[in-house]
Amino acid sequence: MNNGNGRRLNGETEEDDDDEGSEGDLDAWERTYADERSWESLQEDESGLLRPMDNKTLYHAQYRRRIRSLSSQATTSRIQKGLIRYLYIVVDLSRAAAEMDYRPSRMAVVAKHVEAFIREFFDQNPLSQLGLVTIKDGIAHCLTDLGGSPESHVKALMGKLECSGESSLQNALDLVHGYLNQVPSYGHREVLILYSALSTCDPGDILETIQKCKKSKMRCSVIGLSAEIFICKHLCQETGGSYSVAMDESHFKELILEHAPPPPAIAEFAIANLIKMGFPQRAAESSIAICSCHKEAKVGGGYTCPRCKARVCELPTECRICGLTLISSPHLARLPRSCFGCQQSLPNPGNKPSLRVACPKCKQHFCLDCDIYIHESLHNCPGCESFRHLKSPIATEE
Repeated sequence: MNNGNGRRLNGETEEDDDDEGSEGDLDAWERTYADERSWESLQEDESGLLRPMDNKTLYHAQYRRRIRSLSSQATTSRIQKGLIRYLYIVVDLSRAAAEMDYRPSRMAVVAKHVEAFIREFFDQNPLSQLGLVTIKDGIAHCLTDLGGSPESHVKALMGKLECSGESSLQNALDLVHGYLNQVPSYGHREVLILYSALSTCDPGDILETIQKCKKSKMRCSVIGLSAEIFICKHLCQETGGSYSVAMDESHFKELILEHAPPPPAIAEFAIANLIKMGFPQRAAESSIAICSCHKEAKVGGGYTCPRCKARVCELPTECRICGLTLISSPHLARLPRSCFGCQQSLPNPGNKPSLRVACPKCKQHFCLDCDIYIHESLHNCPGCESFRHLKSPIATEE
């Protein structure tokens, strides 16, 4: 109530109250991000004073530790990489995915980085296949079957972004197990679960399902968006996968992209096999044929299976008629054999595993020493810089 003299009855001025009201209009989560958590960028020095934290130095230190730990793991055990991977991404679209602790929501952040992961996955694994499964209302739905077309996976995911109901980890594992159990023995069976809920509503004993996945040699990994859950950790431990919980969006992006490179395969489970593959020819632009992928007639484009002469849209894929794996020759010659920086050979002698890092922009590969030197000293990618100079016009003197 106002007393008419520009002051309220409690003796405070209207101007002070207006300032307080402007802050009170913000919700709790908006006030949390109003100053971008500036107090987290302070640290105490030797004299007890608060100083700004050098985040760049910490990030480089964490990067070096992570890269060197991967290098030590690769050299301590005799492992080989799986070139042909069959991966299912399970996206949790229960009501927990609508939480807004990730801006604008968990669902939006997951969809954004899953799209980037799909494209990176096929860039680093040209012979592999990927499928999408969602969990909603306690039921697991298969969005896309195993295939090698990133555009079809992204389009299917973006068209089904709705959150509702509870999450069921057991139903998702049962559905994925049914698909991956039909994969040939030379293929690496993997599951990546992006889990937002804090519980799972299952129709039966999920421990039996986990043992069934372990028996089928399925590597299950989980990235949590809320908190650590015992059953998710137990699943990863039993099947040989990795379990981690994202702290923020940038951390989630880092965690999901770690699953793009081929994971190490234990030698006793990676049995060498001769695989029959077909190299189809591209069909004429004026030809008309029924596509075996979409079951419809298409004019021009596509590829013809060399065994059964069926038409497919994209490569790599598996022929729906005869089951022959269809690839193109560039898919078998994707990885360079030397470091772009020092020009040293990347594969070590004696068929030992070697660690390489690829730039996400120019796709050039570097050894571990060059990668650390680029991040700590150069701060510029030599591959990107050389590509930029090639595109710039060369001035000539007359």
